[in-house]
Amino acid sequence: MSKKTSSVKKSVPADISWVQDSGFTPPKKGGGAAVHKKISPSASQSGDFKPLLERLLESFIGAVNASAGIIRILTPHSQTQQLISSAGFPAELLETESSIHLNCETDCKASDSSGIYSVNLSACKSRQDCRYAGCRIQLLIGAPIESHTAPKNTVGMLTLFFNEPQEPIEHTPKTVSAFAQMLGAVIEHDKSARDAKRADLIAERQAIANEIHDSLAQTLVYTRMRTRLLLESIRTGNELLISKYAHDIDEVLESSQKTVRELITDFRCAMDPSGLLNALQTLTGQFCQRNEIELEYINRVASLELPLEYEIQVYHIVREALANIATHSGATHARLTFEHSGGYYVFTIEDNGSGGFTFTPVEGHYGMMIMRERAQRIGGEIKVESSKGIGTRVQLFFPEPGADWRAVNE
Repeated sequence: MSKKTSSVKKSVPADISWVQDSGFTPPKKGGGAAVHKKISPSASQSGDFKPLLERLLESFIGAVNASAGIIRILTPHSQTQQLISSAGFPAELLETESSIHLNCETDCKASDSSGIYSVNLSACKSRQDCRYAGCRIQLLIGAPIESHTAPKNTVGMLTLFFNEPQEPIEHTPKTVSAFAQMLGAVIEHDKSARDAKRADLIAERQAIANEIHDSLAQTLVYTRMRTRLLLESIRTGNELLISKYAHDIDEVLESSQKTVRELITDFRCAMDPSGLLNALQTLTGQFCQRNEIELEYINRVASLELPLEYEIQVYHIVREALANIATHSGATHARLTFEHSGGYYVFTIEDNGSGGFTFTPVEGHYGMMIMRERAQRIGGEIKVESSKGIGTRVQLFFPEPGADWRAVNE
């Protein structure tokens, strides 16, 4: 089942030319090859949330005599379901289950009023396009995972697999539905906790920014005093003091300019407090409203949890790359892709513009240099490819944060 992508505006035509894709290769030999070979929910979840879901799922499939179980959640702003937890599922089928469309399992489906459905897979064995053909799975039972605060709002799907046909059991749908409701509460609680913590951190950074901004008043007072002395020296014609006070003013203004730039870019962040994925969705929407450029946003990561510093740096890098496309590319189409590969998070921003850029910093234009500095702050790199007459590709990649990043950041 192919992955469905979501576009901010209408889909980019298939005949659009892009810079030749050289693919992504993790820069470190041991940088995550093992992670890439197995489809693991750790690509999108970290901390205690994933183990909790796995323990709950293992206990439940044992209680209902199922052979395996899968929990998926909807990718933000699309109809694609991404696997975030599994138990007992055959390894040879796990890759095909990693990402499916919301209505992927409609064939052979029989559902009740609560949304619980069952699929008799034995009836599909003769179909060549059935992804379960050749395996032992005979029956599939699924239930929507709904929002705890907004009933009927589906946030994911619980699917149970049975290797043996099951006799109809009256209480089974109620049991599955109750477990799906509990999963909805757990998933929503985890998201709410992360959102609240992120909002607190942003508010804290804003408070720090305000305090540091107040300290700049001392610099302005110093500059004003030196300006008065400079004017007096000019009036009296004292060349030595003119040179001294002019140098003092230039030095303090240079220092202040650097401080202000750091404050604006690092602390006073306008990013959506609900997280990077929502912030990128808003950013791409604004891009389409302000420019006559078709932009496709493809997100292949269902749920993302990163340190706030990572989210802020990524947001600014993507925003700068899109700004460059709007200002300099002359493109008609652009594409932003976010994926996880080989233990790395990868953001690719590309356009079909004039290309041929050298990205050499010139006076007053340090966008690419600042983007690279931002990437380095989170242990990442930026790769740029630009072909004249074809377009430009900017790719940001950085490794997953260490397992102890919460302890370091809390």
